[in-house]
Amino acid sequence: MANHLTPTELAREAGLDRRDVISKCMELGVPIFQGRIDKTLFLTSLNAEQRAEPARL
Repeated sequence: MANHLTPTELAREAGLDRRDVISKCMELGVPIFQGRIDKTLFLTSLNAEQRAEPARL
């Protein structure tokens, strides 16, 4: 199974819109290299952000 996906493929797997994937990468500092995103890094960063959000309230 591929670990480096295009924004469209990653959006499909994560249940997000393609634009949301790209904006989250920019926001979280996840690199997009040659049009591909590391799936594990993206999902881990996204989960960490979601866990940290309730603590900010």
